[in-house]
Amino acid sequence: MRRYRRAKIVATVGPASSSPEMLKKLNEAGVDTFRLNFSHGTHDDHARVHAAIRALEREVGRPIGILQDLQGPKIRVGTIRDGRIEVETGETIRFVRSGNDGDRNSIPLPHPEIFAAVMPGHDLLIDDGRVRVRVSGLGDDWIEARVVVGGAISNRKGINLPSTVLDLSPLTAKDRADLAFGLDLGVDWVALSFVQKPGDLLEARGLVGDRAGLMSKIEKPSALDHIEDIIRLSDAVMVARGDLGVEIPHEEVPGRQKELVRACRLAVKPVIVATQMLDSMVAAPTPTRAEASDVATAIYDGADAVMLSAESATGRYPIEAVGMMDRIIRSTEQHKLYRSIIDATKPGEEQTAPHAVAAAAADLAEAIHAPAIVAFTSSGTTAARIARKRPAVPIVALTPDERVSRQLCLLWGAHSILSEDIKTYEEMVQRAAATAHSEGFAKPTDNIVVVAGIPFAQAGTTNNLRVVQVDRGS
Repeated sequence: MRRYRRAKIVATVGPASSSPEMLKKLNEAGVDTFRLNFSHGTHDDHARVHAAIRALEREVGRPIGILQDLQGPKIRVGTIRDGRIEVETGETIRFVRSGNDGDRNSIPLPHPEIFAAVMPGHDLLIDDGRVRVRVSGLGDDWIEARVVVGGAISNRKGINLPSTVLDLSPLTAKDRADLAFGLDLGVDWVALSFVQKPGDLLEARGLVGDRAGLMSKIEKPSALDHIEDIIRLSDAVMVARGDLGVEIPHEEVPGRQKELVRACRLAVKPVIVATQMLDSMVAAPTPTRAEASDVATAIYDGADAVMLSAESATGRYPIEAVGMMDRIIRSTEQHKLYRSIIDATKPGEEQTAPHAVAAAAADLAEAIHAPAIVAFTSSGTTAARIARKRPAVPIVALTPDERVSRQLCLLWGAHSILSEDIKTYEEMVQRAAATAHSEGFAKPTDNIVVVAGIPFAQAGTTNNLRVVQVDRGS
């Protein structure tokens, strides 16, 4: 199944999309990687979906990626007398570490790490920022705050602390149990929520090892302060604009998105742009013009993938949402300004032989009008280095590693193929030509560009570049 676009589509699985029949329709409509949101559903639910996706993968004969998204720590107020209180701008309220049935002078906040880290002047955003309060005083077990934006505070509403770095692991006990379960299932990616600093990745890396790719969700301002190190320690990044858009001013989100996409491209790490991309399609069969433009902007930015959340998980029109996203991507990539915009944001070349070979492959393919670049890759790195250049032709990525073939379903421009390992140079040439032809990328007598690392099956050795003519007998 060939995609006639470069950027990939990630879709969240939920009640609207978890049946084997619906998963197949979504894959046919354009989904490359499915997201399992472990904030919802039971282990049995996720196991059934995982099994259905793997069965679908065998049926279609194409790799399909699976992303496990961990819930992470949730900061919430406790229970309030009568279920809610109304607070007015300018008044002073008080949070306490323990207690139930609180009022405006004793709102339960059962998170000792907040009391240890918050400082006067820090803001607390309640219910996605609908209520904003600013700390004016504090003690060991109480926080006094002035209401900056009034509204309703009700039971168990979430709290964001944009100015405060909490001494809090991004992995809760629930996350550790979910992670062990997901790794046993065989997920391809693990997304870590609420990453604040580079050290947050170390514990997760120790648990995940090389069994899956580790993805950092960028949704905290403190993560932006350490973004280069976080990207370096991650295998991929998600621009999670939901919580990020609560914790930083709305007007800063588009610029931050562009910065993150560019930084990931520079670091050769896949990047997903996520949250509310086609949000009106949860209830309507078409998006707003602004939402269509939002998806297109992510494509012009050069994102590897764009993601659907509630649109495909609980919405009324999951197939239509995927189809719309597919059409927006293809239309954007075919626009006359797309190539010039992508080239204008091209990162500088790294001064290493592997990067130079990959960049040369993209330039060579364009110069000789090759219909495809065939990349032999054992770890995915060779294909990723080529994708960094955002070439004008498809990247046919051949790998003997099943896990890598599925992870490549997230990489810009990569047509992932699980293939037996090659042993000789002659076999490489023959396999490249035959695959490019059988997959519909090249015709007999076409010249294709082939990139590999020699010795074969050794990760990170992108060092060989060759032009190969497709035989008439391929």
